[in-house]
Amino acid sequence: MSLTLALLLAGQTAAAAAAPVAAQDDAAPATAPAGASEGARPAAAAPGSGDILVTARRRAESVQRVPIAMSVVGGAEIDRTGAFNVNRLQQQQPSLQFFSSNPRNSAINIRGLGAPFGLTNDGIEQGVGFYVDGVYIGRIGASTFDFVDVDRVEVLRGPQGTLYGKNTTAGALNVTTRPPSFTPEGRAEISVGNYDFVQGKASISGPLSDTVALRLSSSATTRKGTIYDVTSQQDLHRQRNLGLRGQLLWNATDSLHFTLSGDFNVQNPECCVQYYARVGTTQRPIARQYDALAAALNYAPPSRDPFDRRTDLDAAINSRQEVGGASLVADWDLGPATLTSVSAWRYWDWQPQNDRDFTGLPITTVSQNPSQQKQVSQELRLASNGTNRLDYTVGAFLFHQTIDTQGSQVQGPAASRFLLSGTDANNPNVLNGLTSTNTITFDNTSFAVFGKLNWALTDALHIQPGLRVNYDRKSGFYESVVSIANSQYNFTATADNVAALLAAQPTTAARTTFQNQINTLAPQRYSPRFSAWNTSGDVTVSYDFAPEIHGYATYARSFKSGGINLSGLPLNSTSTGVDLSTQTVKPEKVNNYEIGLKTQFLDRRLTLNLAGFWTDVSDYQATVNNNAINVIRGYLANAGKVRSRGVEFDTSFRPSKRLNLYVSGAFTDATYVDFKNAPCPPELSGGSAASLTNPASPAGQAGSSTQPSYSPAQCDISGQRLPGISKWSFSYGGEYNLPVDGSGGEVYVGYDGNYRSRFSSNPSPSAYTWIEGYSISNVRAGYRKDDFNVFGWVRNVFDQNYFELLSTQSGNTGLVVGQPGDPRTYGATVSKRF
Repeated sequence: MSLTLALLLAGQTAAAAAAPVAAQDDAAPATAPAGASEGARPAAAAPGSGDILVTARRRAESVQRVPIAMSVVGGAEIDRTGAFNVNRLQQQQPSLQFFSSNPRNSAINIRGLGAPFGLTNDGIEQGVGFYVDGVYIGRIGASTFDFVDVDRVEVLRGPQGTLYGKNTTAGALNVTTRPPSFTPEGRAEISVGNYDFVQGKASISGPLSDTVALRLSSSATTRKGTIYDVTSQQDLHRQRNLGLRGQLLWNATDSLHFTLSGDFNVQNPECCVQYYARVGTTQRPIARQYDALAAALNYAPPSRDPFDRRTDLDAAINSRQEVGGASLVADWDLGPATLTSVSAWRYWDWQPQNDRDFTGLPITTVSQNPSQQKQVSQELRLASNGTNRLDYTVGAFLFHQTIDTQGSQVQGPAASRFLLSGTDANNPNVLNGLTSTNTITFDNTSFAVFGKLNWALTDALHIQPGLRVNYDRKSGFYESVVSIANSQYNFTATADNVAALLAAQPTTAARTTFQNQINTLAPQRYSPRFSAWNTSGDVTVSYDFAPEIHGYATYARSFKSGGINLSGLPLNSTSTGVDLSTQTVKPEKVNNYEIGLKTQFLDRRLTLNLAGFWTDVSDYQATVNNNAINVIRGYLANAGKVRSRGVEFDTSFRPSKRLNLYVSGAFTDATYVDFKNAPCPPELSGGSAASLTNPASPAGQAGSSTQPSYSPAQCDISGQRLPGISKWSFSYGGEYNLPVDGSGGEVYVGYDGNYRSRFSSNPSPSAYTWIEGYSISNVRAGYRKDDFNVFGWVRNVFDQNYFELLSTQSGNTGLVVGQPGDPRTYGATVSKRF
């Protein structure tokens, strides 16, 4: 913050607040002349003109002239389609994937890259950047709030680091909110629907003086759940969301502006539940597979049809999170260039409750990882104004983040049966009450200088090199203490006394029992450290073949920072302690090649943009296993190499004022090129080396012609598909309107659809965790006039049954649990601007 205050004394302004004007017409995109500053909001373009203002290159310019593969979703489109968070947004963006078993365990991927699939590890970073008004959000969990008063969302595909504060290897989501206005304005919207859905949005903006303007915005959502818990007799997956945002603009001089922003968001849903989806066969003995285990305990799920939407969880469930922060953005127009400062402080407070055995049995009775994150960031940026033969952007970025997580897990009386073998499995007391308490801390400091040139060799030919020098330092602490207290066992195991406790056991059988106990929730303590310098860069060559036909080619050498393991480590070869060689993860190294073409025809009423890409990632950060049979969880390590390649297109057509249409699509081929120590899929888990040599379920490797190899604890899945990625994905739709005689208004009907082909929902492809392809159709119809709009809507019109994700139960029992997507919902929305 001190850097911004120093600039304040010198006199400067807020980049996101330069000379705002009256509110835009929701039906028209915002535009700006070439060279306008990042925050400028000039008058709207004519509908259908195709001139959409973006700030992807830290200056306001038409999206069609930016040599980056990107898509833009305007605020009006968000309001019309109900895409009020990242999960909804992915339905309109074929290259964007969002996965979330709860907010902390969330991932945003672009082109299949960004974050490893599986449970969150505090010690690594994301490959897709999430920005709100220029402020980088350090954890994906803190990006799952509802959008409040958004002007647009830009989805940038491919590495971003020579123009942005934080380096990202897969892309960025750049959210820009509506700025304060010196023309008084207000917006109000109310939506109601089935499942007792109610959502209200409101914002007001206007001057406090000739030089000061204010905007206040709010959003509140409530909806009852879509999954019925027969145990608590409550509906789960409810929504309880509240978002508040305030912005204060001060035009200190004609060239000096500041924007002070603050926001507060709280979500308190009863979610996120996964429950019975199907059962597969593993390499375990039949008596230790799910159906036999459930029968032995006289248990049956409330339904074996997951789309009955019924569960019987016996542990409390919740996903409360609080997200907020403040920022000061300053913009000082120096004439030839603009100096920008972005200072921010943010926090995220996560308070979960989970049922991690996913059943009504007391296997795991407590499993939760409350976490608190705080971050401060400072970005300084100098960008040339106007359009010149040589334009430039140079900057520096400082980021500091701390995370504190307090984990706890408690095993119940059914844990022994489900997790152990031999005589221990028949004794509930072996694991009943076994408790692990984890203390996790993380400290992350990142500093970078970066720059990008735009050199116009001719009026048509541009070369745009960029460079970034980055330093990262990470440190952490992990401690797990394991204790048990019941009628048969009473001990507390720490990393220091495990060997002594093991030696104190009076018999071999007792030592085996004790070893089983501590291996289930391994006590350990370690303090990992990581630091490294990285240099990366890119070069783009763009050529204007005609006034509305622009081509480009890009090569980028990028990286994702190395990290530290903060979810526990595997035991060493003698099982006497943790393998400290696995506590750090090397940086990912990325080579990205891309070509693109951006075109407009028919007086810019037809837009067609194409992009082809090829991305190689070495030292890919993924969840792996080692060879020790007694390792019961994966950890993060570098997994050789992956490759993502494909083609994308975005097209829109507005043949008249009455009709507009759009289609976007992506073909993505993302595979593990080299991954020899991957966790085995469930059908290949739990067996001996001999049984895995000729697996009983080769269908588990569907989707590849490569025959993997196996060991007792790991599989070679080189050549297999990456999880979460559909080879084919599309979004499509349109709107048609007719004038209403004499009223000055119009009636309209709109359709929005999306399709995803089948994808794997397991880090290693499995026959049991493929999610089959599905399509979702949404419709709306209404009446609008001037600043008034009323319409009815139906989402998932055909009540498509589909899973958002599938996962396996701990212990390799063969149980596969799923999280279903929303069923058909319907309702009505009324909005008014004044």
